[in-house]
Amino acid sequence: MKHLGLASFIALAATIGPAAAMESSVTAYVNSEVRDWFSVPQVLDAIAASNARTAGMTQNEILALDAQWTAEVGTNSILIDRILGSAVSDYLRAQVEATGGLVTEVIVMDAKGLNVAISDVTSDIYQGDEAKHQETFMVGPDAIHVSDVEFDESVQSYQMQVSFTVVDPTSGIPTGAVTIGLNAEMF
Repeated sequence: MKHLGLASFIALAATIGPAAAMESSVTAYVNSEVRDWFSVPQVLDAIAASNARTAGMTQNEILALDAQWTAEVGTNSILIDRILGSAVSDYLRAQVEATGGLVTEVIVMDAKGLNVAISDVTSDIYQGDEAKHQETFMVGPDAIHVSDVEFDESVQSYQMQVSFTVVDPTSGIPTGAVTIGLNAEMF
C-alpha cells in the first residue's frame, strides 16, 4: 500500500495548501490502489444487471424503495440483506479489510444511483440525489468527486469520500459510480 509520506505531504501542502494537498493525496491513492477493484467482471456484471433491473424505474418508485431501505436499517431486511450479502459486497469487504483501516467503506451504484454492492450498511439505498453520484456518473467517464473531511461518529474518526464514474471497458460508456470512504486521519 502506498501512502504519501509526511515530508512529501508537508512539501505538497506548503506548495498548494493543506486542503488541496489532502485532495491530491487521496485522489492519487484511490487511482493507484483502489480504482482497479471496480474493473473486475463481477463488479461490472453486477452494475450491468442492476441497470437492467432498474432502467424502467420511475423516480417515485426509487423514492419508495429508498423509504423502505431507510425504514429497515437496523432490522432484519430482505432488501438490505440481499445487497449486503451479495458476492460482490463480500469481495468489497475483503478489499476494505486489506487496507488496514485506510478505506472505511465502499458503495457501488448503478446508473440510477441505487446501491448495487456495499461493504457496510448505508443509511439509504438511493445515492442519485447526492454529489457522490451527481458529480460523477452525471458528469461523465472521467469525473471524480472528493468530499470535505467530516467527523464520522459511527467509526469515531475523520472521514472523506472519493467518488468516481465506473465505465464499461468495451464501450467507454458510464455505467455507474463508486464511492470510497477514507480515514482522513491516515492521510
